[in-house]
Amino acid sequence: AGAVEFQVLQPSSILSVPGRLVDTAWLAGHIGATDLVVLDATVPYGPHGPDGRLGLARWREAHIPGSNHADLQGALSDPASAFSFTFPPTEKLVPALRELGIHDGAAVLVYDDFLNMWATRLWWMLRAIGFTNVAVLDGGWKAWVRAGGPIASGAAHAAPPARPLSVRSRASFVGLGAVQAHVARQRQSEALVCALPREYFTGVETIGGRGGHIPGSISIPAASLLDAEGRFLPKDELRARLSRLDDASSITLYCGGGISATVVAFALGLVGREDVAVYDGSLEEWNADSSRLLAVEG
Repeated sequence: AGAVEFQVLQPSSILSVPGRLVDTAWLAGHIGATDLVVLDATVPYGPHGPDGRLGLARWREAHIPGSNHADLQGALSDPASAFSFTFPPTEKLVPALRELGIHDGAAVLVYDDFLNMWATRLWWMLRAIGFTNVAVLDGGWKAWVRAGGPIASGAAHAAPPARPLSVRSRASFVGLGAVQAHVARQRQSEALVCALPREYFTGVETIGGRGGHIPGSISIPAASLLDAEGRFLPKDELRARLSRLDDASSITLYCGGGISATVVAFALGLVGREDVAVYDGSLEEWNADSSRLLAVEG
């Protein structure tokens, strides 16, 4: 792709994102806009799995100018949970979001450096508290670099003065009980979807020492909804790949820890499907108890 043009906007009283997904040209045209909050949510993989400390270090090396690092593994997760990245209680989440500059009058743009999944996770978390003026950068950091966008480095910017952030909770996440009810065939009309790669679904790869998928679920890997450059597929292609869910009364998604499932949730919204929830604990929680069944067929 050719290089995008950049300009610094004059202050504006209101900035609204044009939809849940924006491209590099939109971001380039709005850098410097009043109350635009740009966040890098990347959590790189270290020797022992996702490591938020590596995310901050990578952000300091190179990031979109004016952005800050959103710590999904630390400040934006529940420290009381035994599982990674658990959605925190609002009394912890809201102050952490405000420290990043998010408030009722802000427009938020989130990006990452891996499959959009860290960005869609933060997008989904904001959705869960009713914050809607938020978008994901299609293709993330790699798309920005390919487009010739400017790159900054260095420490985090000074936190802006905290401003009010309202909470209007919505049912974006479900817990273990909802999934157990599905497995017990109490929710037959609902779809349960695994967003992990097929190797996990079939049991070749394991999570918590156990391989396979939650019984009754189907496989729609998050990566299957993206093109070779990490951007979401065009809507007609997304509809085709998600058509197995057309007859479901509602949809619950899971993965390893509630991260890549948000990519599928996000894509479903792109094609107009909003009756979607993410099982936050996903297989990390499910597999913690060996009495919970797994299937390996498929």
